[in-house]
This record gives sequence, C-alpha cells and structure tokens, in this order.
Amino acid sequence: MPSGPVMKMPWASSVEELSSGETRFVTHRAARRTAIYTACAVGVAALAGGVAIGRYSSVVDVPTGPGAEGVATHHYVVGEIGRMSASISLLDPRIERLSAQIAELRQFDQRLRAQPQRGAVVAPAAPSTHSGDDDDEDHEGASGTEAEKGGEGGPALAPRPCVEASASRTNAHAVGGAVDCMAATLSTLEQAVAQHEAAWQAFPGRRPTQAGRLGSPFGNRVDPFTQRLSFHPGLDIVAPKGTPIYAAAGGRVSFAGPKAGYGNCVDIDHGNGFSTRYGHASKIDVQVGQIVLPGDHIADVGSTGRSTGPHLHFEVIVNGTQVNPAGYLALFGAYHNG
Repeated sequence: MPSGPVMKMPWASSVEELSSGETRFVTHRAARRTAIYTACAVGVAALAGGVAIGRYSSVVDVPTGPGAEGVATHHYVVGEIGRMSASISLLDPRIERLSAQIAELRQFDQRLRAQPQRGAVVAPAAPSTHSGDDDDEDHEGASGTEAEKGGEGGPALAPRPCVEASASRTNAHAVGGAVDCMAATLSTLEQAVAQHEAAWQAFPGRRPTQAGRLGSPFGNRVDPFTQRLSFHPGLDIVAPKGTPIYAAAGGRVSFAGPKAGYGNCVDIDHGNGFSTRYGHASKIDVQVGQIVLPGDHIADVGSTGRSTGPHLHFEVIVNGTQVNPAGYLALFGAYHNG
C-alpha cells in the first residue's frame, strides 16, 4: 500500500460524495478551523460526559422504599443507569476515532501551509465561512449551486454545554438528556469532519507506486525517441514490470484502456476538475465507472505505448491541463527527488 496516513473512519458518505463529483478540497483556513473547533468541541463533550456520569452515579439516590411506587421507580432508575452506561460506552470509541481524524487533518493542513507559494498546488475553494464579526451581513445573494444544496443560516451563538448547571441533581431525565445531547453533538461533529475527510481522500497526493525511482520529471526534456526538446506532462517512476500501481486519491475511473502515447492507461476523476492519469501499464485492474479509494490497486507497471522500458507515467490534471505532480506528492511526503 502507498505511504501516507489512512483514515479508519467508514467510507460510506465519502464514496457517495466522490461518485457525485461534488467533493470539495481542504483549504488552509478551512482545514485549520475544522481541526481547532472540532478538537475543542470533542474535549468539551468528553468532559461533559465525565461530569454527567460522575454527578449521576454519586448523587442520585435510587429509591428502595416500600410500596409499588418505590419498586417501580427503582426499576426505572436502574434501567436508565444501564441505558446511559451503554450510551457512554459507545461514545468513547467514537471520540477516539474523531480525535485520530482531526490529528490527520491537522498534519495535512500544516504541510499545506508549509508548501512554498509558487503555484505548485492548486485546490478549489472550500465552502465559504463567516466569522461572528459579519453575522449581520446580508448573504441573500447565494450562488445557484449553494441554493440547490439547501439553505442554512441563522445567528451564530456559542455552543451550549450538554450538562446545564440548573439541571436537577436527582433528575434521571435531565442526566439522560445530557447523554443524548452529547451523542447528537458528536454526530454533528463527525458529519462535519467527514466532509473535510472526503476532500482529503480525494486530494491526489499519495505515491502511486511504492517500488522504483523517479525518472523523467515534469517539464521540458530531451525526448528519448527524437532527441529533441519536448514537454513532458507528467512524472515517470521507473519500476519493474508487474509492480502494483495504486490510486493516488479516491474518485471514479473515467478511462481504462489503450490511449495514444500512453499505452494501457487509467484516468481517475476526483471531482472539481481534478483527475490523475497512469500510463504504460502492463495490466489494468479497474473498469470505467468504478469507484476507487486512495491506495486501491488499479493497474500494474509496464512498458506499453510510447515507452523505452518499464515505468509508470503519472499525471495530475486540473481543469484539463497537466500540472506538476511533485507539489501534490510532497504534501503526503511521497515525493523524493533521486
């Protein structure tokens, strides 16, 4: 498998976004905001969970008095304790998983911000966000695309804690409601992070083959056949025939078959005008229309087409124009010149 972080979160929602071609990429500001806000929110949720359980277990008196009413209340409270314990046990792994996702996004954001500003990497803008300073601004002029996805809005208020100070110390309903609130809040955070993770998964920066060395770089070179100066629109990775080729990002296969100059070739559409191309394969293992995830085996290295020997010709294409793949691979630590 290719190097680089791999998310452990289920991929159902991300695959749906990729197949619809509406995946949005992470920008510096959006990724950083998501990481910071979500990390804080998860910390609050975890703290609230501990407070709720601690308060409930330490101060709630389970009625054991005589009479049918006391027995019924006793059974009810015991049942509520069991339900909340089960809910909390399910929240813990979700918080751990979300924390791991946030850590991966934060690392990616740091690499993105450290990338030299020389136009090496182009990414579509993420959905616009507004700070509290312009809450009163009229945003009625939304684009048609935003309107089609459904309207959202309203004032931006500080998040409320799930455990209110005024909640009754002996009210099982109040404590149970706090647990439900934490679960709902965590689901909201998971959904927000999943949207950014889908963009991260569709970012074409993972090394498309593990074995081999870099050959011809992107740019002008002396053509190996004509010995004349020509433009090379991709990056060559020299590797033995049969070496696995992996998808550099998630997306939909848009082409799989012979292509002039490329031999056996695979194109993957990642959405927002981004695609990757893998040329000179000896064997193709995917079909047009197939959804692939980052690191999926899509083909094997070969020397088909206009090639002097076994290697992978890898391209990153933005809005129909080939760009230098080195900047994208560098974001995942997958580019080593030499």
